[in-house]
Amino acid sequence: MKRIIDIRKVLLAGATVVGIAASGAASAADLPARQVAPVAPVAYAPAFTWTGFYVGVNAGYAWNTNEDNDVYVNGGYYKSGNDDGGFTGGGQVGYNYQINRFVVGLEADINYADLKGDNNAWSYSGSGSSSHGIEWFGTVRARLGVAFDRVLVYGTGGFAYGGGGDSNGFVYNGAYYSQDDDTRTGWTLGAGVEYAFTNNITARVEGLYVNLGKEDRKFYAPTVYNKREDTEFAVIRAGLNYKFDTF
Repeated sequence: MKRIIDIRKVLLAGATVVGIAASGAASAADLPARQVAPVAPVAYAPAFTWTGFYVGVNAGYAWNTNEDNDVYVNGGYYKSGNDDGGFTGGGQVGYNYQINRFVVGLEADINYADLKGDNNAWSYSGSGSSSHGIEWFGTVRARLGVAFDRVLVYGTGGFAYGGGGDSNGFVYNGAYYSQDDDTRTGWTLGAGVEYAFTNNITARVEGLYVNLGKEDRKFYAPTVYNKREDTEFAVIRAGLNYKFDTF
């Protein structure tokens, strides 16, 4: 009889524990669900691209690589080599398009150039003076390069034009004969390296060789004055560009 009573107490105690546990679980189910803060998406910086339009400025040094020959017939002869140089500066505008690591583009620029030299000569029957060189020049060039992320190594070449530095005159028996400035055309080749400091600001250093051809000029007064002008010069310059975002 006592054993039966003990078993009843054990069963009663177990039922009580189960009831308490069930009550706690029900209460927990009634509580609001715990809010977990969403994980912020990981932001990835977009890969840099050279594709886009750009505008910029440049400045540097240019020097003549030509040699001019002046000949006076009727008692006089004069020959000179022109190797003067000076400051150059201007602006450029262009567009690049990147295909994998290759970059193709087109650029046009216009520049001031201090490349004007003065020569004077005298003969038995008269005197002559010449001012030859370039006071301005421009180019329209293709560009082809290889990109190493933000570094671009490129070659460039195309059409060139310039003028503003020619003024030639000859005096004979009190009469003055002259030919004035003209614009000459030719070609250019060069190479450079460019670095992108930001997605919009790039800087470069480049060199160009510009050849605007040869020109023969003659005066008859009646003394003959013949002048052959070779217009070719080299440029080394630095540039700064603003690249517009690509859409």
